[in-house]
Amino acid sequence: MAKPREPWNIRPAKKRASVTASIKSEVETKAKDLIDNVLKPKHVLPPSDEGQFNYITDIGAKWHRNYFYFFSTYTCPGPNALSPTFESKFARMESLGDGKFALYFMRHTGEWVGIYDSLSVDECMKAIQDDPWFLP
Repeated sequence: MAKPREPWNIRPAKKRASVTASIKSEVETKAKDLIDNVLKPKHVLPPSDEGQFNYITDIGAKWHRNYFYFFSTYTCPGPNALSPTFESKFARMESLGDGKFALYFMRHTGEWVGIYDSLSVDECMKAIQDDPWFLP
């Protein structure tokens, strides 16, 4: 007689910490300051004379659910470009609750890799500014 199958082992969904409006506002304000005063002057440069390589034209940040993403906007000047611009995310902050965040970088394979846990907003901004893993 055939052995009965085991029922699926269903794991409960991970409960994510909700982000309050005050935390969202604080993160957006500090991210805008970091982008305008550090990241844009350092990474948004004029296009090269050759005109065939992608280059960064803008850096921004936005919320999506409980994640706050930093992204670069690239311009594709070549005649064979599929689109004139595209966005590439390079850093992600995940809310852990109590004003703490986990910080991830985008690996070249398209996978998010977490390297910091339980950082404050200021610590996250400092890591994104100084750590070479978070280059746009």
